Amino acid sequence: MDAWGRGAVAVWLRRTGSRRPPRGDLAEPYRLQIEGDHEKAARLWTALGCPYEAALAQYDTAREAGLREALAIFTELGASAAARLTRHKMRLLGIRSIPAGPRTATRAHPLGLTRREREVLGLICAGHTNAQIAAKLFISAKTVDHHVSAVLAKLDAPTRDVAASHAARLGLVGAAEK
Repeated sequence: MDAWGRGAVAVWLRRTGSRRPPRGDLAEPYRLQIEGDHEKAARLWTALGCPYEAALAQYDTAREAGLREALAIFTELGASAAARLTRHKMRLLGIRSIPAGPRTATRAHPLGLTRREREVLGLICAGHTNAQIAAKLFISAKTVDHHVSAVLAKLDAPTRDVAASHAARLGLVGAAEK
């Protein structure tokens, strides 16, 4: 078994409660996890293009910031079981204000748009400004800015016009625009 295989086994043994020291060299991110440097291990996993492993490294910590980062990554990746376990661990540690994760309707949307983001997109498609959207939806202009940014990111659109074009092409424009 190579250093990567030994590292994976060592970390999973540690997660099951084993304190048996690993034999042989371990790949660097695994070595860091075994040594308890979860943040550095997570950064290394991220640099290697392994976000799930980065989240697992953060999950292994008892620090609130690390667990919140793990939860955000698991949620973004759609790793719902890992996200549920992370929320459970956070509750056991007494952490408050734990994000619930996306609602069923958001998960069901092909682009992951929330109900409010769908409303905002419809109003963008209808040519409304942020101020007009804020007035129409009874929310602040700053909140509209956040929703518009989220919509543009989820549609991978650099501008509102491109977002409206994508929405029309994908058939996402609905009753909210009226």
